[in-house]
Amino acid sequence: MDMVQDQVVALTPLAADKIRGLLDAKGLPDYGLRVFVQGGGCSGLSYGMAFEDHAEEGDEIIEQNGVQLFVDQISAMYLGGSVIDYTESLMGGGFKIENPNAISSCGCGHSFRTSAQSAPAASSGGCGCGH
Repeated sequence: MDMVQDQVVALTPLAADKIRGLLDAKGLPDYGLRVFVQGGGCSGLSYGMAFEDHAEEGDEIIEQNGVQLFVDQISAMYLGGSVIDYTESLMGGGFKIENPNAISSCGCGHSFRTSAQSAPAASSGGCGCGH
């Protein structure tokens, strides 16, 4: 993949096409995509995405393939060097984040753990990813 190395997050062309398509379908052509990390998930941290009309103060703003990405400073620490892709399978499609900082993740790839975190407590409830 031909991504800029110093960006916090990069988009594949397919992911950018899907995001632009979603923004157009929702009538939000001037919005960007906020990419963030929050506590939770079976591995300790989970990824989140939301459409927003503007960046917040202190956000990293990345423009790539016609899409604006907004990443807050805390999330940027966990996402550095990540690539957002879109994958399709017989079971459906979705966005996937390839994060070089993640040392483990759940089966669906929506939560992860970094080497800076302690191991998550064992849970009897499973992942809850729906897979």
